[in-house]
Amino acid sequence: MLLSSSFRDIKSKFCAGAKIFLLQLFFGLAIATLSFQGHSAESKNSTSQKFNMAQVPPVTPLPRVGIYVIPPAGAGYYSLWDLITGNKREAPPVAPYAPFALIPTSAFDIDFRYLEKPDHEKDFFDPLKRIHLGDDWLLSFGGQFWYRFMDETDSRLNAAGVDNIYHLYRTRFHADLWYQDRFRLFAEFIDARTSGQSLAPLPTDQNHTDMLNLFADIKLGQFLNGPAYMRVGRQELLYGSQRLISTLDWANTRRTFQGIKTFWRTPTFDLDAFFVRPMITEKNQFDNWDHDRNFFGLWGTYRPMKGQLLDLYILSLIDNRTVTTANLLQGNVLQGDSVLQTVGGRIIGDYNRFLYELEGMYQFGQRSNQDISAFAVATGAGYHLPFPMNPQFWLRYDFASGDSNPNDGRSNTFNQLFPFGHYYLGYLDQVGRQNIHDFNAQFTLHPQPWFTFIAQYHRFYLANKRDFLYNAAGVGTLHDITGQSGSHVGDEIDFRVNIHVDRHQDILVGYSKLFTGNFIQNQRPGIHPDFFYTQYTFRF
Repeated sequence: MLLSSSFRDIKSKFCAGAKIFLLQLFFGLAIATLSFQGHSAESKNSTSQKFNMAQVPPVTPLPRVGIYVIPPAGAGYYSLWDLITGNKREAPPVAPYAPFALIPTSAFDIDFRYLEKPDHEKDFFDPLKRIHLGDDWLLSFGGQFWYRFMDETDSRLNAAGVDNIYHLYRTRFHADLWYQDRFRLFAEFIDARTSGQSLAPLPTDQNHTDMLNLFADIKLGQFLNGPAYMRVGRQELLYGSQRLISTLDWANTRRTFQGIKTFWRTPTFDLDAFFVRPMITEKNQFDNWDHDRNFFGLWGTYRPMKGQLLDLYILSLIDNRTVTTANLLQGNVLQGDSVLQTVGGRIIGDYNRFLYELEGMYQFGQRSNQDISAFAVATGAGYHLPFPMNPQFWLRYDFASGDSNPNDGRSNTFNQLFPFGHYYLGYLDQVGRQNIHDFNAQFTLHPQPWFTFIAQYHRFYLANKRDFLYNAAGVGTLHDITGQSGSHVGDEIDFRVNIHVDRHQDILVGYSKLFTGNFIQNQRPGIHPDFFYTQYTFRF
């Protein structure tokens, strides 16, 4: 009891001290550098120079993810509309959106700066973009709609043969206002709905009329050939491979946070520091942040040459949620009463058609009076074949540690934090980056530049037979404390086809199936999870 009280006191002081330190750091930088910025502005005004808006806003490109695909190049039809109209191009067109239905990139980092060039390809929605309000103000509007049909069998690992056929709808709309490159206001609305579900909708399926992003950016100054900004408000976060921090674009409601972030961008190096709280999705209420969780970190990215990068990071998650028997029964095994530190790094790139990635993550801290020691590794090597249809393949191994004994005073289960697990560990979402071995492969073809085919294979084993099987949300779904059910979770196949209709439209069709191993067969005899889906995405 004394140890528990002491731990809570230490955790409370650590949390309070960390918040105060980070707030002092953020606002100290803001005050000092805004003063510098003011002098710079006076100097500029004195020479009556017109501000060049061509490089506003300074967007952050999407980092290379693991199992990345090198897009087609050279002459060809780069959309179905190009094919229909006979518009064969000599090279890929300059376009703001990736030619795929799922776009993890936040709306505030979509790059429309090419519209400042007089010879850019004209588009119906151009008048909504980069509206110049005098010499110093810039206003843009944009949005997205998607519809997805889902046909799932045994998706919740419940009674055999339970089907769930339903529909997902999502609408987003944003407005973006800049004053020169010094100040920004960004607001994005989201409405996510579902219909026809036979099972209870997931929390991420519904969020009626809410704000996805609502923040202000203030320029702190120009340092070593790069701008630094402070962002305050509701904001999406996306870093590195997205194994730990992602917008989770597969979900009908994207993931977002409330807090403060400073970021510095240069041609070769980026550095971010943030202090945020996760948002809690409320279907019929305006979302509020989670007062019991504080998430802060430092993330640096170095790009020594084109196609190569190095990530280094340290992340802290303080979780003050109450640990209850009900939570444990619902599979929230790692929830609450913890101070968790994550340190890690990643290298990724390509060289002479060889593709590679290596990421390592180690966690330490305290959880419910237990010492945390956990780790995860993601490795992969691939090759870009010099043949027609742009073939590429990857061979990969992913590992995340599990716990052998919940009563030994140590917690060894890796915590996947806020990931895009769906992208890495099978589209069925039955497996998360916790207590798992995943031997996997991917093969990609582009029969036409507008047509993408992706096939994946996964062979899953529990890292520890006495720990849970955790799903993509990090929830423990199946468990055998004796370890007698075995460790082979199963073998999953995933097939996806994406048709890039034009720069605004994509159609995605997919099928996934899990051939269950002895662990699931012993825990849930007779179930055979699979699902089919088709999605239409429109954005402007």
